[in-house]
Parts: sequence; structure tokens; C-alpha cells
Amino acid sequence: MSYKRAGHILPTELLELVQEYVDGECIYIPRKPSNKKEWGSRTSIRKELALRDMQIYKDYKTGYNVRYLSQKYFLSLKSIQRIIRQKKDKAFENEPVQFT
Repeated sequence: MSYKRAGHILPTELLELVQEYVDGECIYIPRKPSNKKEWGSRTSIRKELALRDMQIYKDYKTGYNVRYLSQKYFLSLKSIQRIIRQKKDKAFENEPVQFT
């Protein structure tokens, strides 16, 4: 995030009004809800994390224990357990129902 000089972008009247509340301080002006972007939408991090999580689940199914996976991927035990639980739940949702 880069800073912009308020004097360069705001009309003088508005700048003076803002100075009544915040004089010489830094403030954050949030985006309009319609302009908000989803987390990770500007980078490939979402895809990278999805691939990592899938690999963690594959390793788990292969027989590696949670403690080993925690050390291998530099994540807490709780994070590894959460990833495995989410992948199990997703796999369960996608299983076809068989009636006998």
C-alpha cells in the first residue's frame, strides 16, 4: 500500500474539514464494499495453498502421522488436523451414495 498526499488529491475544503478531526495523523480509508477484492485474488497464493493442502492429505493417507506432517510443512498440529478434516469432509461429500 502506498501513501498519497491528501493535498494532491482532496479539494481544499475537504482537506480542511478532515484536519478538524485528524491533524497530521495517518488514517486508513477503507475501500467501498463494491470495490473489495477477495483474499488472494491478486496472487497465486490460493492455488499454492490448495496444492499444499492436497499434498498434506495425500501424505496422511499414505501413512504419515500428523506430528511428522506438522514438522515437514512447518504448520501446527491443529492446522494439519484441520486440513485433514476438511479434505476428509470434502471427500465424503463427493462420494456417490450406494443403495443396496
